[in-house]
Amino acid sequence: MEPDKSAIRNAATVIVLRNRMAEPSILMGQRGAKAAFMPNKFVFPGGAVDAGDAHIPLASPLSETCAQRLAEDADPTLAHALGVAAVRELWEETGLILGQPGEWGADVPPDWATFAATGHLPHAAPMQFVFRALTPPGRPRRFDARFFLVDVDDIASDPDDFAAATDELSHLQWVPLAKARSFDMPFITEVVLAEVEARAHDRNPPGSVPYFKNNDEQSLFKRLYGHPMPDS
Repeated sequence: MEPDKSAIRNAATVIVLRNRMAEPSILMGQRGAKAAFMPNKFVFPGGAVDAGDAHIPLASPLSETCAQRLAEDADPTLAHALGVAAVRELWEETGLILGQPGEWGADVPPDWATFAATGHLPHAAPMQFVFRALTPPGRPRRFDARFFLVDVDDIASDPDDFAAATDELSHLQWVPLAKARSFDMPFITEVVLAEVEARAHDRNPPGSVPYFKNNDEQSLFKRLYGHPMPDS
């Protein structure tokens, strides 16, 4: 059966920040002209959560603060899968490894085979949850996207080596943060950029996470502060 393309899918996006204390830059790429969602736009690497992401082992989980904020106004069990999806999408679209050395065991899912072959397990602890946005109604694809900020120093591979990337994004490049708005990008990416600029020189987690919630009833802006995760 064909998937329901109108359904809202959970998604994870990764903003890799380089040289943050001097002249910060961010990793971006261009979506294809035939893409159903945001064609030709420059975006951060990211994509939808897969069903199997909930079962992929992590070398380290997201921080408790991030997990709590991801659980607010959402399924509290989703944090693990979002962390996994962020690492997977970064690998698939850029070839960069956010991982720690580790053994996978005998059964490696096919979509993780190339990542596992590098000898790493996905490493979620360095990521900071900094933004959430729900795609407005009426778009050809709708995503409940969580944006994660990670420092390039936590990438286990050469940050200039994109050889392992798929062709989903073209023109992968480090864009100076001060010049990023000159690129053709979605509105929400511009909004997220403002949040990144405010955090470029601050390695601490944000005091709260902005959430653009565009549902069928209304569009609103709220902040996620997090709450204790329920006991499992």
